Amino acid sequence: MFFSSDNAAPAAPEVMAALAAANEGYTSSYGADDIMDRVRARMRDIFEAPEAAVYLVSTGTTANALALSILARPWQAVFCHRHAHAEEDECGAPEFYTGGAKLITLGGADAKIDATELRTRGAETGQLGVHNIQRGALTITNVNELGSVYTVAEIKELCRIARNLGMGTHLDGARFANALVSLNCSPAEMTWKSGVDVVSFGGTKNGLMGVEAVVIFDPEKAWEFELRRKRGGHLFSKHRYLSAQMDAYLKDGLWLRLARQANAMGARLEAELGHVDGFRMVHPRHANMLFCGFPQAGHKRAQDAGAMYYPWPNKAPSGGSEVFLTCRLVTSWCTTTEEVDRFVAAVRG
Repeated sequence: MFFSSDNAAPAAPEVMAALAAANEGYTSSYGADDIMDRVRARMRDIFEAPEAAVYLVSTGTTANALALSILARPWQAVFCHRHAHAEEDECGAPEFYTGGAKLITLGGADAKIDATELRTRGAETGQLGVHNIQRGALTITNVNELGSVYTVAEIKELCRIARNLGMGTHLDGARFANALVSLNCSPAEMTWKSGVDVVSFGGTKNGLMGVEAVVIFDPEKAWEFELRRKRGGHLFSKHRYLSAQMDAYLKDGLWLRLARQANAMGARLEAELGHVDGFRMVHPRHANMLFCGFPQAGHKRAQDAGAMYYPWPNKAPSGGSEVFLTCRLVTSWCTTTEEVDRFVAAVRG
């Protein structure tokens, strides 16, 4: 009953098999391997973007920070939600890799950027010329940090505002597949057809050992990305082990099957917890993350039974057994119905 994070899940068997196969013999290094050629072709096909530049890195923080570095200069601002991963969980990496670009945080319910606030704050930025930070880029997250998913229409609106303000847009897709399954749209519709310029295409949270892709729809920015990746120390020499993971992930739609399982288990968890007295959702569940709460007695029963998950926010429980305590529950590609049902049974007692 492991619901702390999809980061805690193992790598999918298909991925491990691909790594073992890639380990045979010799091949070219630094991304010149034959497997990476397949990855580029598959990614361009998936995104309906034959000119897109595709690069692999090992972590989501690297993908986000390097992606933003080609969209924002050191004297510019990156607009994001106040709960964005770039703001709360990347230890200043976006500022570091951009050379000092300033994060300007915005509000909005359920960690979705409020379009009116973006328009207003964006228009106010840079009004005094050289004395001000200038407008640079917008970054949005799908699935976002509170478990909600931006619709295609919402992405289009935010990208349109950013474009009118002279900014590019980055999409943090650490849970890209989960968002896509939730929306039932195409990758192109969720990204470049809606105005997104650069995508961090996640895999680690959805069955990979450790690899993320950066997809750049403007090939003119590709060389700068390559230089920044190398200068930042994130160009792998034995790149084949990144390529093999992503190749297996994209082959025969594995990435979508894994995300469907995670999302389905998230839906089951929400539905079954709905029968628990005092249960309620704190934010809408659109994919595989639940931000919810129920009486503290249920938390104690679940944890005594071995369930692993985080209180959210991270506050120590206090008060009696009926005190409402909130938490975050995350399902993964390998979560089973049995795990969900055992957890709910423990909560209910």
